[in-house]
Amino acid sequence: MNTGTISNGQGSTKAAPRKWYREPWPWLLMAGPAVVVAAGIFTTWLAVKSNDGLVADDYYKQGVAINKTLARDEHAQALGLRGRLEMAADETVLRLEAKAGVELPPRLHLGLSHATRAGLDRELILTGDTGGWRGPALSLPDGHWRVLVEDEAKTWRLTGSLWLPGGNRLDLGGAGR
Repeated sequence: MNTGTISNGQGSTKAAPRKWYREPWPWLLMAGPAVVVAAGIFTTWLAVKSNDGLVADDYYKQGVAINKTLARDEHAQALGLRGRLEMAADETVLRLEAKAGVELPPRLHLGLSHATRAGLDRELILTGDTGGWRGPALSLPDGHWRVLVEDEAKTWRLTGSLWLPGGNRLDLGGAGR
């Protein structure tokens, strides 16, 4: 059986048409949509797998709260609060100084917020002793972290920025804020 030519019975022969899947043009035309479908599946997987957390649901309320937040910063400055946060492998230590006569609370709240991924944020309660306030060690991924230290009544706060890797100490408050 000869599959390469077809005879029409009149003595002329012509080449047999190739099957569609042996032609390059259908594959070339299908490649574009196939790439788009694959990219769409990957984008969907990426959106489901990662939480960007960049948009706040209550952005208006957060905007209104800015004045209260600024007042807490000013209150910390009026108390003369300064501190140093040290994140060691075995514990987290905060040392605070204040003006004479200022009584510091026995427990403090430490918040570490990742600059771009809210799903990585951490919160910790530090308890005071003679050497400062201590809490368990934190294992933080690399990146830019915003640090917030405040009393439990939320009357004052100290803030700073920490870059990992490389920074395991952070000075809070004072003139170098």
